[in-house]
Amino acid sequence: MKSVLRTRSLPGLLAALALAALTVLWAVPAPASAATDVSRIAEALRESPVYVDPAAAAQLSSGDAAALAERIKDADKALFVAVLPADQPTENLLRNLRTATGVTGLYAVRVGDRFDAGADSSVLPTAAVRNLVTSVQGESDAKTQLDDFTDQALANMGGSAPASWGSSSDGGGVPTGALVTAGAVLAAGGVGAYALVRRNRRRHAEEQRAALEKLRVVVDEDITAFGEELDRLDFHPAEPGADDAMREDYEHALDAYEKAKSFMASAQHPEEVRAVTQSLEDGRFSLARLAARREGRALPERRPPCFFDPRHGPSTTDATWTPPSGSPREVPVCAADATRLADGRDPVMREVDTDLGRRPYWDAGPAYGPWAGGYFGGGILPGLLIGTMLGTMMATPAYGADYGSGYGDFGTGGYEGGDVSGADFNSDDFSGGFGGGDFGGGGDFGGGGDFGGGGF
Repeated sequence: MKSVLRTRSLPGLLAALALAALTVLWAVPAPASAATDVSRIAEALRESPVYVDPAAAAQLSSGDAAALAERIKDADKALFVAVLPADQPTENLLRNLRTATGVTGLYAVRVGDRFDAGADSSVLPTAAVRNLVTSVQGESDAKTQLDDFTDQALANMGGSAPASWGSSSDGGGVPTGALVTAGAVLAAGGVGAYALVRRNRRRHAEEQRAALEKLRVVVDEDITAFGEELDRLDFHPAEPGADDAMREDYEHALDAYEKAKSFMASAQHPEEVRAVTQSLEDGRFSLARLAARREGRALPERRPPCFFDPRHGPSTTDATWTPPSGSPREVPVCAADATRLADGRDPVMREVDTDLGRRPYWDAGPAYGPWAGGYFGGGILPGLLIGTMLGTMMATPAYGADYGSGYGDFGTGGYEGGDVSGADFNSDDFSGGFGGGDFGGGGDFGGGGDFGGGGF
């Protein structure tokens, strides 16, 4: 035994020790109970994002399950999906599954024809989870329901996929779970903890860079559109009829244009985009004042830009608008969109590119919060965005920490999506739902709660 230990490399020795420890654990007979079943599900989810119980194979084919798992892996998100038979005990199922899996993420579970989900708030806030569950609650076909939920969840959740989903390293056939266990043991020491912090910081920086690049495309379009407005204005400070007030408005608009370009060029983080759109909003209001002076009209009051597309300029009135699956609210609109709404037509909405195609900015993910915040200011955003995906995100601590424009209180968690946290997580994030039989939407369905019938 001593000679074997002397000839093995350190990585091989660690893997062997981890395998030996797991072998001992596996050799201990587990009691036949719901907890054992959850442990088995968790073990499978640490290896792959989708688990289909053999007794529930009729709900989701192996091919469909493999395709779903591949889509989740390609998105690099910690989304776990389990399909279980109808007689699976559901009391505290989400909480117990999260505990047994030990990975920060979003957990979606279908039991028979019932569906629910729970997530660590650092990955997806509780309100967003409820809204997503609501949106697929009525779908009876398992494939359709899970596909739709996955598409929406991947577009909005944070974090990265757990390392255990990757291919195993040179471990002589040692299961990935064993290497993760060995890693967890090492992480208990200072070196492992330091490596975990460095990885989290690197991942956070990468996510912020990706968010900024998404914003850069949209903001560059806005800056270009404002520059074209200045060109079309055809105002000359020395033209007949021009006065000092007109020249001041014009100079203010030019300054705002230059500031917007400068702010965007120097932006290093998504939250810095707020200053860019603030400058553009300010410049457009100056143009509106200049146009009124030249035409001899009363000066406009200071109003927020058109909600549907800030490039439409300052709003002229408020109008009632109801988003899909949402509740009516008053939003500031330009004259053209006010006419469209009065005629029963759709307004001209600002759409942006997402992984799922073109979508209105308020349903395109959390990165657009600073962009919207610069145009509308934090004070009116909650009322405008309530019931939309962006509004849900901005009201959370995780959003406020990442992008600096949320309107909730910030509380740190320490683990991001894909991190191995074991049982160190906020159990309230996974409360309700399956527990006690109050199934669906985190416990808000079936009881006429605030999130019944659409969630907004």
